[in-house]
Amino acid sequence: MRSRPTMSDIARIVGVHVSTVSRALDPKTCHLISPDVAAKVAEVAQKLGFRPNAAGASLRTNRSRTIGIVVPDITDPVFPPMIRGVEDVLSERGYAVVLANTDGDEGRESEIVASMLARSVDGLALASSRFEDKLIPRIGDVPVVTVFRETKKPIAPCVIFDERAGIRHALTHLVSLGHRRIANIAGPRTISTGYTRWEAFEATRRELKLPLDKRLMVFADGFNEQEGARCAEALLARTGDFTAILCANDRLAVGVIDVLQRYGLRCPEDVSVTGFNDMPYADRFVPALTTVRVQQYKAGREAARLLIEAIEGGAARQRRPVRIVLPVQLVVRGSTGVAAHKGKTRRGLAAAR
Repeated sequence: MRSRPTMSDIARIVGVHVSTVSRALDPKTCHLISPDVAAKVAEVAQKLGFRPNAAGASLRTNRSRTIGIVVPDITDPVFPPMIRGVEDVLSERGYAVVLANTDGDEGRESEIVASMLARSVDGLALASSRFEDKLIPRIGDVPVVTVFRETKKPIAPCVIFDERAGIRHALTHLVSLGHRRIANIAGPRTISTGYTRWEAFEATRRELKLPLDKRLMVFADGFNEQEGARCAEALLARTGDFTAILCANDRLAVGVIDVLQRYGLRCPEDVSVTGFNDMPYADRFVPALTTVRVQQYKAGREAARLLIEAIEGGAARQRRPVRIVLPVQLVVRGSTGVAAHKGKTRRGLAAAR
């Protein structure tokens, strides 16, 4: 059986010391080697089929060069761009990624994190954290960054979006089209995105002097199409006296539009609908979705950068962790239009029934 090539083999062929090969193949130290030598080492390593011994390196450095990423729902289209952003930054530094999905279950999240810590991950990027999070304080000294979400009490660095500005843009847009009776399908208040977007809707509604009608507020138990449909059904069962629905994310909006169509209500002619996130293919929906665009890929890159700073820089835990808030942008498409006549939605709903 052919023996596995070693750094000594590469050093002998290139004519350098083994330590030079080690530095040349390490993304953290390759800049210390002349470009010509580094290129030659890389060329020989590739020809020999050399693969670094991760286990041996882990023993020497007490690092696994592995980062854990935990998401609540891997089927949600907003997460792959974020994951790609994390991977792109980490791979440049020689880190690998382990990905896990919690299905939004708090107990499962705890088990997953415990399993990753047992495998000696160097850091964790959590997109699954809750607003009142009890898990992060138990993680210990392993660096943690929350991404897309934050905790009510600042206990870890986070990369989030300007949720309040996004909701304000969407609601102001609907009002500019003549809408006054605007329903809100909000996300779960147990997570920061649901809570903050709901809070922003209420604050902006008051600023714009929109009427308060509790029948126009429905809370989803999750950010998915099924919950959007359930909430739309609940909303329509209460009242048809609205001309627009602001949804806390795009998947909720998809479920809402499906229910509206089943009831014979057209979007946007009868009811305008907005989302949040601008998930992939939102521009391909029928109608194309008016939504708030967030920088999913950049959020992943920023989260990875914070993790590397904490791991390699030995950054001490700060009294108030870093909070990065990325800007958002309203993208107007075909799902919003001029407000329908005051009673049009009610008449359309009655006819559908």
